[in-house]
Amino acid sequence: MKHLRGPPHLDIRLHPAYPAMDSITAIAAAGLRARVESLDLLANNIANASTGGYKADREFYSLYVAPEASENEPPSTMPLVEKPWTDLSQGVLQYTGGPLDLALSGKGFFAVNGPGGTLYTRNGSFQLDAKGQLAAQGGYPVRDTNGQPILLDAQREIEIDGDGSVRQDGTDVARIAVVDFADPTGLAKQGSNYFRAAGSAPVPEQAATASVEQGKLEGSNTGAAESAVRLMAVMRQFEALQKAAAVASDMNRKAIQEVARVGS
Repeated sequence: MKHLRGPPHLDIRLHPAYPAMDSITAIAAAGLRARVESLDLLANNIANASTGGYKADREFYSLYVAPEASENEPPSTMPLVEKPWTDLSQGVLQYTGGPLDLALSGKGFFAVNGPGGTLYTRNGSFQLDAKGQLAAQGGYPVRDTNGQPILLDAQREIEIDGDGSVRQDGTDVARIAVVDFADPTGLAKQGSNYFRAAGSAPVPEQAATASVEQGKLEGSNTGAAESAVRLMAVMRQFEALQKAAAVASDMNRKAIQEVARVGS
């Protein structure tokens, strides 16, 4: 677990001059805030437990160290979620038999032409649009290896090989682009189960190990049972932190009353 010094977005700060009971309140409040963020992630994961190709969001905890902490004294630390991260592990492949249902076995993404540029997805629930183009969720055209839409005849049988080659009546029509990234942490989620290359994300390359499986769909990698267990654990932690905050508040109240009694 990393120790961070004073990120600017964190409003709660500890000061050496604060009473110990205020430190308890601050630490409990920081813990509550971190658990709220965890609950948001878990709720979204559970809501997408049946979404094809969905990749679960996880949290990475760190410890915040007050910037005022003395180098000669043990610093007071508070927990926080430094940043969420996306679990890109593969979900279970489920047989559907649909000729335009495609799943990827191995690392990689389908590439589609989104409204603002190329988008990437593991959800291979495709269909033909009004123009006869192979399209993904939202109507975005699926790209071939040349970056072009794939035109198909709905009246003819469609065969798709493991390398993404598409054939109709034994004739090669196109090859579906299946790409991967050397560092997928540069990908950012963009709604409707898509990813986009953000910031300094490397240029995508042809996926080396992914195999296209026709007639199957990849399920979400969010385990509903696991998420429910984690949800209960976070809720118990939240309740314990609430009690700690209440104890600190009661200590503050009694201290004020004591000071008032002595001063009278």
